[in-house]
Amino acid sequence: MKSSDLAADRTPILTVSELNQQARDCLENNFGRIEVEGEISDLLKHRSGHWYFTLKDDNAQVRCAMFANRIRLAQIQPVDGQQVLIKGRVSLYEGRGDFQIIVDQIEHAGEGLLRQAFD
Repeated sequence: MKSSDLAADRTPILTVSELNQQARDCLENNFGRIEVEGEISDLLKHRSGHWYFTLKDDNAQVRCAMFANRIRLAQIQPVDGQQVLIKGRVSLYEGRGDFQIIVDQIEHAGEGLLRQAFD
């Protein structure tokens, strides 16, 4: 085999930054707006005005970020343990390579939880 054949078969070498950028592009281009229901945990209300939290169910979890400009429109103040429905988009925080949901809206999940609170 000639060295030119080896070069043609070689997998390109990416930097970590290039990999994360390509992964982010792939996620953002292949998912539209999504809605996900789960329980809030590890809620951090950052001094910047942003909220960071984990949304989880019995088997999995995903990191979430809700930015201050969207929080102003929120109709609830989330707390750990609260069951919510979020609307947003899938992304990847390139600096850490973390898969996440960028949250546009957050609300109580289901009538059952609202009824429990009322009762």
